[in-house]
Amino acid sequence: MTSGVPVDPPSPIGPAGTPAPAGTPARAGTPAPAGPAGPAGPAGTPAPAEPMGSADPAGVPAPADPAGLTVAVLGGTGPQGRGLARRLAMSGQRILIGSRVSERAEAAAAPLRGAGLDVSGMDNARAADTADLVIVAVPYEGHRDLLVALAGALTGKVVVDCVNPIGFDKQGAFPLPVAAGSAAQEAASVLPTSRVVAAFHHVSAVLLEDPGLDRVDIDILVLGDDREATDLVQALAGRIAGMRGIYAGRLRNAAQVEALTANLISINRRHKAHAGLRVTGV
Repeated sequence: MTSGVPVDPPSPIGPAGTPAPAGTPARAGTPAPAGPAGPAGPAGTPAPAEPMGSADPAGVPAPADPAGLTVAVLGGTGPQGRGLARRLAMSGQRILIGSRVSERAEAAAAPLRGAGLDVSGMDNARAADTADLVIVAVPYEGHRDLLVALAGALTGKVVVDCVNPIGFDKQGAFPLPVAAGSAAQEAASVLPTSRVVAAFHHVSAVLLEDPGLDRVDIDILVLGDDREATDLVQALAGRIAGMRGIYAGRLRNAAQVEALTANLISINRRHKAHAGLRVTGV
């Protein structure tokens, strides 16, 4: 998974098979909540229409088709970010891999470019400034500080947060409390002029990076308060072979999506698998 914790059986923190230290925050990316919410709000009050209409704070409409967009993956040198960069580039997307150190970003981009994919590496600030759409795939512990530093460069842009705040102790993975409610809501609070969407939490980095797989069969839960932005991110997910973007509610519902990563990690460890989610009946 991204910027929080991978859903893969090995601990997202230590090397494969090594349990993460107790209470250590994990890296992001994993599962999604199960069924849809009931149609009524509290005390039988009808819930407002979902999703919310476009509310672009910068007044810039999101493009309907992501095909021509340049996409930056901040934290793209980690397994999840690297895997997302690879799959999106395979779909024909122009990709910028961002890292705190530009040399590390270029080292991650070079083999993908050598395979004929349109991928470049650079530091996070330049990637954020250059891209049309930005995916945040950094460890949760550095999430807020990075976004605060890049707020100016991210103004008016769709920012896709796939960070999962997950910790580990000797009993396994568990969700970490977030004062804002979720990592995605934290992003929205520090990026008031950006269009924050939560997505790509539950994809196995192992599957994303597997060169023997032509497709990754999984549904991507997409949450946000801006209809045009969530539609755009659903379409972006759909460009990856086997993936489907599914609207899953407003940003206030992101906490349970991020937390479900801990359940997926447990499933994958017990069954030695790389499980993901499929939404039926849609």
